[in-house]
Amino acid sequence: METLNKKVNEVKTSKTVKITGAEAVIKCLLAEGVDLAYGYPGGAIMPVYDEIFKYQDQFHHVLTRHEQGAIHAAQGFARVTGKVGMVFATSGPGATNLVTGIADAQIDSTPLVCITGQVGSHLLGSDAFQETDIIGISTPVTKWNYQVTKASEIPEIIAKAFYIAKSGRPGPVLIDITKDAQFGELDFSYKKCEKVRSYKAVPKLNIEKVKEAAELINNAKKPFIVWGQGVILGGAEQEFKKFIEKTNIPSACTGLGLSALETAHPLHVGMVGMHGNYAPNVLTNSCDVLIAIGMRFDDRVTGNLATYAKQAKVIHFEIDPAEVDKNVKTDVAVLGTVKESLVEIMQYVNKAEHKEWMTAFHELYQIELDAVINDQLNPTKEGLTMGEVLGGINKETKGDAIIVSDVGQHQMFAWRYAEFIKTRSNVTSGGLGTMGFALPAAIGAKMGAPDREVVAIIGDGGYQMTCNELGTILQTKAAVKIVVLNNSYLGMVRQWQELFFDKRYASTEMVSPNFVKLAEAYDIEAVRVSKREDLAAAIKTMMASKEAYFLEVVIEQEDNIFPMIPTGASVSDIRLS
Repeated sequence: METLNKKVNEVKTSKTVKITGAEAVIKCLLAEGVDLAYGYPGGAIMPVYDEIFKYQDQFHHVLTRHEQGAIHAAQGFARVTGKVGMVFATSGPGATNLVTGIADAQIDSTPLVCITGQVGSHLLGSDAFQETDIIGISTPVTKWNYQVTKASEIPEIIAKAFYIAKSGRPGPVLIDITKDAQFGELDFSYKKCEKVRSYKAVPKLNIEKVKEAAELINNAKKPFIVWGQGVILGGAEQEFKKFIEKTNIPSACTGLGLSALETAHPLHVGMVGMHGNYAPNVLTNSCDVLIAIGMRFDDRVTGNLATYAKQAKVIHFEIDPAEVDKNVKTDVAVLGTVKESLVEIMQYVNKAEHKEWMTAFHELYQIELDAVINDQLNPTKEGLTMGEVLGGINKETKGDAIIVSDVGQHQMFAWRYAEFIKTRSNVTSGGLGTMGFALPAAIGAKMGAPDREVVAIIGDGGYQMTCNELGTILQTKAAVKIVVLNNSYLGMVRQWQELFFDKRYASTEMVSPNFVKLAEAYDIEAVRVSKREDLAAAIKTMMASKEAYFLEVVIEQEDNIFPMIPTGASVSDIRLS
């Protein structure tokens, strides 16, 4: 690290030197503290890869098996570290294969810098081999993008890219560099970007709005907090904890807000949303003040907007002005970083108790415990449940693992039943719902947090979208624990077909290969469990392994995830069965 810092300082202070655009790319990344990237080489990005070869003592590149794997790995890395994830791809299909991950990162506020190669500038618009307009394609799903056609532009554009990606509400940035700009020369010097004209990363905190919010909170009889990933992105976990403990307000999280507060905290009343907990969903429509902190009121959280918290005064702590009043009308909007806002409001809020109100949450939790939770965690039926698998993992990890989930029923079970004691421990695809996310994201997460256990919870459907990334594990030796919950269905779609389409299981039944043999083909130890009596020992063996490990658990085929809010229903109409 000392060597790296020395190099960074040298870059900052050195006089200009004449180098190629391709070398400038690597020097810029080193100056930004980036020494790890994911990607896949090709013709239009080859000059940059040649420089990666020359700088391999300072810069590590991970060859994934697909560009989608590369960008999901970068997302996993960014989510557990808080750093900017770095991705390379070539032009044409290489660039377009990144688009799903870029869109995922945009909606989930993940900081990424993607650098794509492009055909020579003289060929732009000619339909040259592997030419595509990646700037036009990616514009709707990036925070910012830019096409570099001259080597001299590279330092300024990369500096700007990193500033935009990580400042304010984070997001993905794409830089497209033509091949001639990579070969071209420039007088190189690097200066980090500190501001961009017309871009205001963080709104100025209005103290009067803070006071207004505090007054509403102090006068509330039934206040309720819903927090999201903004608490994590803003590094405000401790400030948030102090705030809820002073005000004693029952607090629920969104799916992406998980792990900001330890699961066992007495004020943590569960998760809101379509498959969230019973109490916080029902009581959303009973609270008198709803305090939203670092979340965006997406449809999975709100259900039918016409009936969502209409009785409540709404306070919204948010960094992105575009999210305020977008879906839910607020009474008081506190714009700024969550960290600064919570620090300021602490001097204005009173220490309070809300015992009767908290009791209402406990009583409804008991109903959910009896109707749903006990049957999932301690089943008596023959078939294995996803809940008991998560319970077994909790027992071995004590809540100290990073849980990476894919998309589907198993994701909801992971969100509901995984226990967390540390922040940045829940890595998942939230807003876009990208199947195939988990395996590559788990690889990135393990590289970002090598000293922590990383467990990927994946369904048999999502797993087969990116299981080629087992090759990346083979090559990198990333010690990811892979758990495939196999119910031989696209489970979430099948559940909706059962409940709302008269059990017409159209194209949801899935025949899968021998997953154990597939893992073994990549030199990964693998076990398949179909009986309850074998489950605990298999999980224990997996978690004890110092290397990558694959565990397939055969799940009851028609097991459903409850509670659930049907599409278009009110959050208070959440179903327990």
